[in-house]
Amino acid sequence: MRLPAVFNPYHDRCLTSDREDAPKIRRNNLVEYMRAAEGRVSSVWFGRDLGYRGGRRTGLALTDEQHLTAFSERYGGISVVKATCGPIVGERTATVVWGVIRQMPTPPFLWNVFPFHPHTPGDPMSNRCHTPSERRSCATLLSSLIDWLQPERIVAIGNDAYKGLTDMGYSATCVRHPSYGGQTDFIRGIREIYGLSSTDSLPHQQSLF
Repeated sequence: MRLPAVFNPYHDRCLTSDREDAPKIRRNNLVEYMRAAEGRVSSVWFGRDLGYRGGRRTGLALTDEQHLTAFSERYGGISVVKATCGPIVGERTATVVWGVIRQMPTPPFLWNVFPFHPHTPGDPMSNRCHTPSERRSCATLLSSLIDWLQPERIVAIGNDAYKGLTDMGYSATCVRHPSYGGQTDFIRGIREIYGLSSTDSLPHQQSLF
């Protein structure tokens, strides 16, 4: 899929930071992830879209390069590979999200309402909210994912993700996005949904798959 001012990490290569085979690496990361999750997850968490410091680089929603090892461990030791050159890059949202996932007995499946990285025209290292028409162009991907996973619970991270899901007819529970001062509310919201206490910290040491 090709769209103007949109980076598709499974097809496009960033000439600034990507390895030569980066799109193939990200496709393989995604395939390994989907194979590990099939029949084993009961929740899906939806972000809005991929960010330039996170999923644009890894091909994995809500996951930056700093958390690839944690990602692998939580999903049964699957092989996920860094697709870029140079130092590891982190993302604040991914850091908060993975801090919570480490406390959960079973990790959710992570995805985005718009599964690519929309950016300002002419500035690929920027983030913008995807448009309704861009979201509609990917609606069949989202519906196929939900039909495949059959999740018991759908969580929208932030109002933009919640609006995108409800506009497409899906019921979701909304938690505040962790950015712009929302970290505490996000953590509290997830703990309330899943009945986690502030002392729950051991499950991240176990592989659930």
